[in-house]
Amino acid sequence: MEFGAFLTVGMMIVLGFVGARLSDKIRIPWVVGYILVGVVLGQSGVGLLGPDLIEALNVISLFALALIGFTIGGELQIRDLRELGRSITIITLFEAGSAFLLVAGTMYLVTHSLPISLVFGALASATAPAATVDVLWQYRSRGPLTTTLFGVVGLDDAAALIIYAFASSATKALLGAGGFEWRSALSGPLLEIGGALLMGAIGGWLLHLAMRWVREKGQRLIILVGMIMLMAGLADHFGVSLILTNMAMGFTLVNITRDNRVAFELVGAFNPPVMVLFFVLVGARVNLSLLPSIGLIGVTYLFMRVIGKTAGAWTGARLSKAPEVVQKYLGLGLLSQAGVAIGLAIDASHTFAAYGSVGAEIGTLAINVIAATTFVYQVIGPAMTKVAIFKANEVAEEFRTG
Repeated sequence: MEFGAFLTVGMMIVLGFVGARLSDKIRIPWVVGYILVGVVLGQSGVGLLGPDLIEALNVISLFALALIGFTIGGELQIRDLRELGRSITIITLFEAGSAFLLVAGTMYLVTHSLPISLVFGALASATAPAATVDVLWQYRSRGPLTTTLFGVVGLDDAAALIIYAFASSATKALLGAGGFEWRSALSGPLLEIGGALLMGAIGGWLLHLAMRWVREKGQRLIILVGMIMLMAGLADHFGVSLILTNMAMGFTLVNITRDNRVAFELVGAFNPPVMVLFFVLVGARVNLSLLPSIGLIGVTYLFMRVIGKTAGAWTGARLSKAPEVVQKYLGLGLLSQAGVAIGLAIDASHTFAAYGSVGAEIGTLAINVIAATTFVYQVIGPAMTKVAIFKANEVAEEFRTG
């Protein structure tokens, strides 16, 4: 069994690398190659990565999300945020809010069901940071669009949690579970977000002290990986977002002193194989057989979310007077959707199953549609992010001329 697991993980890394090289040949982001390798190895392909093995390897996915959160935090330096911080906040509110309103509104026209509309609207607000961040890493992107993208995909996690909490509470009331409790709908996610930020800030300060105490690179890497895992574990234990927790830790660390940038360089060298495994596992979870069955609800969700995200990002950027490249191209970098949306869909399935056949139907519908559309978003999302940063001329020089 252990040998089989090692062999499988080794195949995932090697074949993921091959997928990335083939992606390079046809000029698409590496992350798409990783995901397609996962599709081939998973239940939609040869079945090497079955549900039990995927579940057993879930710790890799959680660690990868923690690494991504930490890296996003490291990109949000206060000196950059003085110029872009206000626009990042406004854009996040508009892109998440617009996706919710547009999807919920059109879903109501299609289904005539307010509970279904609210749940799908809330799911539409979530953006997966992993694929977007991986593309920014690949092309070593730098500039106002890149900084704004890092900020928005990081804050989007918090926005999606708040929107979902309100939608979930309203849906329970509509399903006959009592009146709408706006205080509990607001206090729950705010406590979760506040707890994540507090834990991350404490972790960042402790990590700063450790970095002053330890100078040797290998030992620093041990401390960094250990703290990222520790924060992820604490976040999971207390039921808060591990992405936000590690983002707060990275943000705190990099803004105490610029000397701490070396921490992110060390983690950056450690990232690639973990990211390969993460995206191969994302692809392995895809069930292509669901795609033909998503119907009008799935198609509506797929297109209206894209329109909501892009229109909301443009409006927020325009109102906040963000740089022109941000106004033009930011929406293209916000299309990926995976982990957070899937997690919320699973939560909806468990939560609403207790409220009769209508609640169970909402949960099942949410899981099926999100599972089916995730594959589409994870393919077009990275490709559109690449288009955005190339149009904004923010990629490294070698990619502009190559």
